[in-house]
Amino acid sequence: MPVTPQPIHQVPFSNSFVDELRGEVAVNLQPRQVPGYCYSRVEPTPVRAPRLLAWSDDLARLLGLTRPPEQGPEAEVLAGNLVTPSMKPFAARYGGHQFGNWAGQLGDGRAISLGEVSAADGQSWEIQLKGAGPTPYSRRADGRAVLRSSLREFLCSEAMHYLGVPTTRALSLVSTGDTVVRDMFYNGNPQPEPGAVVARVAPTFIRFGNFQMMTAAGEIDNLRDLADYVIRHHYPELGAPSPAVYVQWFTEVCRRTAVMIAHWMAVGFVHGVMNTDNMSILGLTIDYGPYGWLEPYDPGWTPNTTDFGQHRYAFGQQPRVAIWNLMQLGRALAPLVTEVTELNQGLEQYAATLNATQADMMRRKLGLSAREGQDDAALLEALHPALAAAEVDMTQFFRTLSHTAPALLASGGEPEAAFQELVTKTTYAPSAADAHKPLLGWLPQYLERLRLEPRSPEDIREGMLAANPKYVLRNYLAQTAIQAAEAGDLSYLHRLMEVLKTPYAEQPEHEELAAMRPDWAWNMPGCATLSCSS
Repeated sequence: MPVTPQPIHQVPFSNSFVDELRGEVAVNLQPRQVPGYCYSRVEPTPVRAPRLLAWSDDLARLLGLTRPPEQGPEAEVLAGNLVTPSMKPFAARYGGHQFGNWAGQLGDGRAISLGEVSAADGQSWEIQLKGAGPTPYSRRADGRAVLRSSLREFLCSEAMHYLGVPTTRALSLVSTGDTVVRDMFYNGNPQPEPGAVVARVAPTFIRFGNFQMMTAAGEIDNLRDLADYVIRHHYPELGAPSPAVYVQWFTEVCRRTAVMIAHWMAVGFVHGVMNTDNMSILGLTIDYGPYGWLEPYDPGWTPNTTDFGQHRYAFGQQPRVAIWNLMQLGRALAPLVTEVTELNQGLEQYAATLNATQADMMRRKLGLSAREGQDDAALLEALHPALAAAEVDMTQFFRTLSHTAPALLASGGEPEAAFQELVTKTTYAPSAADAHKPLLGWLPQYLERLRLEPRSPEDIREGMLAANPKYVLRNYLAQTAIQAAEAGDLSYLHRLMEVLKTPYAEQPEHEELAAMRPDWAWNMPGCATLSCSS
């Protein structure tokens, strides 16, 4: 049923998380332990001068919201200054493993959920304000967020959605009129920066860490209530909660997580901080912090300066980290099941789904179909080290290949020169001829396999273009938008937003936004690597 669009300050909110689970009314906002509860009721702290900077029209249509003016009651809601009567704002309590170590209670230290709205798809969506002020879970922080990190989260949430990656969404970006002091690289050089609030949207923001916290604290009743809540609202197809259903549910979480990871790997996305408190119970990409995109193809690359010692969350490690995180979730859910070993089927499902989905997505990127009697495993496996050796830009390489390979099929011409041009055009190391040899040796083998496809070159090209984006949110693009926005110019941000809505389209008028990382961006803060500071 269509939803009649309304201003956000007039939309009725529901509050299932607050109404169905144990929580406290947090009069005391001082950082502290909050035993026995799933959340704390806490209202956002008002800011000085909220102003709307960016808005997701498509998401707003889904939620039945009208586009707000730059200032006014809607911007007040989106900044946390106005809480309407139907809202029951809260900050969730959770724990988590950070860089492999148990960190104890964490929780929403700067994110405050307003409640849920009913959307045109029949689903309830939670709206959460990130940067809305202190909560009992803020630890040593101020509950605020800066414009640079908020803009990055807003843009990337929506960009990933349009890429087809399972993700949380972002509705709005609002400047606060206040400054926030941050040490961007944790190097003892704190600076005041403009503050902002991003409104994040998802069916729920519950994480693996919510369940870990309950088990670690011995709160098994809360653990069961939380699991039952998630199953009722987000996995109703599994039926009434029971020990057997908990196993089925865990298996489905594992499957969804595998699909998400396969999508990350297919587009060259590096999350940067895959702590268990940053893993969605719905298998959605959540918490866009020090993320990045593979520009030189390097499985060992991480954009997170905090991870430079371990490279735990590097691109090539993401599939392994995800299953490790799922193992921690399984341990947290163990008190709910009859036989703990039954949870292993979920981990097996993860491995099977990841392998199958990655292989399918890579075949589509290469224009190959799964053909009976045709084993492409060796061909696909050999590609990754060849890409790494040649230091190609992942996005540019596959996009250019989408034109080059079908053209060679159609013309029957000499491929050597075409492949040399392809690699030269998409590499970051054009002088390293020896480094190019594995990829130049792989490409003719791939072309021979492609010749076995029964489809026309045109059909193959269209399929490859639909699987290989031309535009991704490279860090230097985001940083350019940040610098312009900090100077008061939002035109680049809005242009980038529009281009990223159709990342698989050619959009020749925006060609420069598809360019490889320029020389000036290699060592510029925010363009290559980032910290968790926001």
